[in-house]
Amino acid sequence: MTTTPRQLKSLYEQGQNISALLREEKGCQHNTEEIIETAYDMQTGSYIAAMENAECAKHKKDYTSEIAKTVLSLCDPRSILEAGVGEATTLSGVLQHLKTEASSFGFDLSWSRVAYARRWLQSQGVPNSTLCTGSLLHIPFADNSIDVVYTSHSIEPNGGNEEPILQELFRVTRKFLILLEPGYELASDEARRRMDSHGYCKNLKGIADYLGYDVLEHKLLPFTPNPLNPTAITIIKKDEDAAPPSYILACPKFKTPLEEMGDMLFSPEALVVYPIVGGIPCLRIENGIIASKYEEVMGAG
Repeated sequence: MTTTPRQLKSLYEQGQNISALLREEKGCQHNTEEIIETAYDMQTGSYIAAMENAECAKHKKDYTSEIAKTVLSLCDPRSILEAGVGEATTLSGVLQHLKTEASSFGFDLSWSRVAYARRWLQSQGVPNSTLCTGSLLHIPFADNSIDVVYTSHSIEPNGGNEEPILQELFRVTRKFLILLEPGYELASDEARRRMDSHGYCKNLKGIADYLGYDVLEHKLLPFTPNPLNPTAITIIKKDEDAAPPSYILACPKFKTPLEEMGDMLFSPEALVVYPIVGGIPCLRIENGIIASKYEEVMGAG
């Protein structure tokens, strides 16, 4: 019998591990995007609530300061993207420490988390970030569109999909890709067993090497609140200094431009419209509505 979302919410509030429950129910070894979206959507609000804890807030300040210092040691970015932005508690800190005029972007699987992220950024005096829903496997951004792309434990639950995710992140990156993810190969045996039980990612450096990427650094970060989930930083340089494209948000399927039309985003290549819900563009492939006559009808209106 399938557990309904309302039942899952109740189980989450009781402290149940939703990802593990759904993996068992669906007979999956790894987390699917549906499992990840459901589990993290249920958690919406917990990251912002944690910022009220002084110890958590200090860790976040130190962590985001280190990310900002790393970025500035590499380049002075004109644009920065957090892939898997969550509630933007990391993005807000990074932007505050960067103190630059860089355009900022973020996307997440969960609409609820993006909505909370937008509200949090506004409360922190960072109102102009462009946020949308999106998948790490089909990132709704153009090739070479962002100077610096980084992740913060967003590849983490996607064990088994490391290679296609790295390829997508590298595609969008123009200069540098910074991964802050579980340091499986650098962790203790106990930590590895825990990561395995949660279906976490592994071997990111090895896969980047296999793909021929220029890995500048791979090491553990000192800022790790949970020793059983240590954070490793992996810095990848993109050698080609391609000219930035004329557009940034893109059709997640074809990576081609989107046209704003009738309060929707239309992909002329896919003949699909993507809805904008509560001011948030929903740019996952499955969000698209096939509408081959949309342009004709809206143009006639």
